[in-house]
Amino acid sequence: MKRNIQIEALDQIPLEKQRIELVERKCLGHPDSLADGIAESISQALCKAYLDEFGYVLHHNTDQGEVVAGESCPKFGGGKMIRPIYVLLDGRATRQFNGITIPTDAVAVEAAHTYLHKILPELNLNRDVIVDCRLGIGSTDLRDVFKPSQGRAPRSNDTSFGVGHAPFSEVETIIRNSADFIDTKLRKKYPAIGQDIKIMGLRDRDTITLTVACAIVDKYCADIREYQEYMQLLNEQITAVAKKSTKRKVVVHVNTADDIRKKSVFMTVTGTSAEMGDDGSVGRGNRCNGLITPNRPMSMEATSGKNPINHIGKIYNLLSSQIARECVTKIDGIEEMYVRLLSQIGKPIDYPLVASIQVLPKQGIALREINADILEIVDDQLANVTSVTEKVIEGKLRTF
Repeated sequence: MKRNIQIEALDQIPLEKQRIELVERKCLGHPDSLADGIAESISQALCKAYLDEFGYVLHHNTDQGEVVAGESCPKFGGGKMIRPIYVLLDGRATRQFNGITIPTDAVAVEAAHTYLHKILPELNLNRDVIVDCRLGIGSTDLRDVFKPSQGRAPRSNDTSFGVGHAPFSEVETIIRNSADFIDTKLRKKYPAIGQDIKIMGLRDRDTITLTVACAIVDKYCADIREYQEYMQLLNEQITAVAKKSTKRKVVVHVNTADDIRKKSVFMTVTGTSAEMGDDGSVGRGNRCNGLITPNRPMSMEATSGKNPINHIGKIYNLLSSQIARECVTKIDGIEEMYVRLLSQIGKPIDYPLVASIQVLPKQGIALREINADILEIVDDQLANVTSVTEKVIEGKLRTF
C-alpha cells in the first residue's frame, strides 16, 4: 500500500532573513525539565522491566508528573532546605499481565530517585524531596490497541500529530551548544554553576541577545564578589560558544533580576529553583528537539514519559525531526524543511493519514529536482518507524 506523502514548496522568507527570531531552552535543572526527565526515566525503566519479564513492552504512559516547589534558605557559603520538594508521579502503567504482577510503583519511585540524584547531586534524597507515586492503569481500549502485532507495526494509540524541522538556525544552534557546554564541561570545573538554567535568545536582524538565568549553588560561593565573578565567567564562556556559530553581533546578559547592592541574587542550596518558588509540569518546557521555537511550527504534546511503542505524541514528534534532519543532511538544495505527521487511532503507525512535507528550496533550486529524493527518505523512515522505539528505550534520543 502506498503511503500518503505530500510534498509542497514553501513561498516564504527564510527564517535567517526574517527580522525577529525567538528561541528558548530550559536546561536540565529547571522544574519543567525535571518533570520531563523524571517522566522519561520512569518510562525507560518500565520498558526495561517489561522487556526483562515478558520480552516486549506493555502499555504505559507516565507523562502527567508534577514538581511542586519546596522551601529553602540559601546563603553564601551554604544554606539549608526548610521544606522538601514534592514530586507527583502520575500516569498509567500495566501492573498485571498473564498472571504476573509487575511492581510498577517501586520501579517508578526508584527511577525518579536515580534521575534526581544524577541531575541534582546536592539534593538530599532522604530529607529534601518527597516522591509520591500515583500510577493508575490504562483504559481497556487503549491497552487492546497496544497489543503486540506479530511483526507488523503497532497501531496508533491516538489521532494526533507530530512536527519537526531542520536545519537549526544560528540562534537555535547557539542555545543548544551553550546549554550542552555548561552541562558537560563548565560545571565540572565550576560546581557553583547550578543545573537550573534558562537561556532565551532574541535575534533582531544581525544582533543576537541571549538572556541567561543561572542558579548558583550557595556552598560553592563565598560572597557577593565571588558571585559577580561567576556572572562574568558565564558571560564570557557563553559568548565564546556563541561566536563559534555566528558572525553576527552577540550580547549576553546573565541573571538580570539580581540586585547586587542588596545582595538579592539567584542563589540556591541545591542548584534548582524547585527548592523554593518554581513548580514544574511535564510537557510545559522544551519540545523534543530540546528547544522552544515560536518562529517554527510546534506540537503542544508532551513527548517525555509517553510510551515509545505506539504513542504518537512521542513517536511522530521524534520521527518528524529525524526525517527533516536526514533530508537536509543528505539532499543539497534545501533551505528549510518542515514535517508534519498525522495519525489515526487504531491504524498502523507506519502508515500515517498524511505525511506533510513542506520545503523551502535554496535559491535556484526547483522542488521537482529534489522531490524524488525527499520522497524516498520519508518513505524509508516511515517504513522503519520502530527504530525510534529502540533508540528511545536505549536512551539514544532526547525528548526534551
